[in-house]
Amino acid sequence: MNWFDTVDFPKDGDGCRWDSTPHDPVTRVRFQGVGHVRVHQHRAVKGRVKTVSVKREGRQWYLILARDDVPAEPLPSTCAVTGIDMGVAHFLTTSEGEHLPNPRHGKLGADALADAQRALKAFPRRKRQNRTAKHRQAVEKVADLHRKVRRQRTDHAHKTALAMVRTYDVIAYERLSITNMVRTPKPKPDPEMPGSFLPNGAAAKTGLNKSIHDAGWGMFLGILAHKAESADRVLIPVDPRNTSRTCPVCGYVSGENRTTQEKFECTRCGHTAHADHIGAINIAIRAGLVLPGVA
Repeated sequence: MNWFDTVDFPKDGDGCRWDSTPHDPVTRVRFQGVGHVRVHQHRAVKGRVKTVSVKREGRQWYLILARDDVPAEPLPSTCAVTGIDMGVAHFLTTSEGEHLPNPRHGKLGADALADAQRALKAFPRRKRQNRTAKHRQAVEKVADLHRKVRRQRTDHAHKTALAMVRTYDVIAYERLSITNMVRTPKPKPDPEMPGSFLPNGAAAKTGLNKSIHDAGWGMFLGILAHKAESADRVLIPVDPRNTSRTCPVCGYVSGENRTTQEKFECTRCGHTAHADHIGAINIAIRAGLVLPGVA
């Protein structure tokens, strides 16, 4: 049982069968050679179950169902549209100027995780079956902290995405390449001193990369896409280049327009606003949701 953390059954009924009836308060799954196992079902399963996976996290077991033919649940129209700018200081900003705070779950739990990892490093490395009871407890402590942050991040993404699809009919967002955004800077050799390197901002980039991963933009956008499809909402991806450097009033593009992380001031027409708000407005303009010059 200690060899695998996940077992996949490629077809419902082939070694494992999801056995649930709508009026039965007790949900069960049947495993070949084991029998029926009770499941704590957190929501109704809709559609046809295609595959079943059993996953272990620490001492907890989970059942993951992949479904097909899931009925859509369209929401009533709100006649509202928006553009959203993803950020680190704020999780997202809408083109109406609303800022959603960044919960920073990973940063808040960093100290406890560091303590747990130091305690784990005090044990010599051993194979899983040879670990002592205290060693196993230290491993489980680290895993529990990682799992807590992941669940908090996922919960925040689900709740934020649900609020967005309930509020807006059309949502424009940046087509972000997160993999490229968190890429480590290349070394800069010093031409005057062979074998030495010039500062390349790697330390500052490392902090920014941690903040981007902690925000969970990719997870949020994926969840938003699923909820939008089910709710019959429209998502429009746009080019993210220079969204926070372009003046939405006169259209002038310059890196000098963004004087600080938060402040935008157009060097041509003098228009000032919060930089994240400017980015969200430009995203809405590129999606055709807002007319240029209306800011």
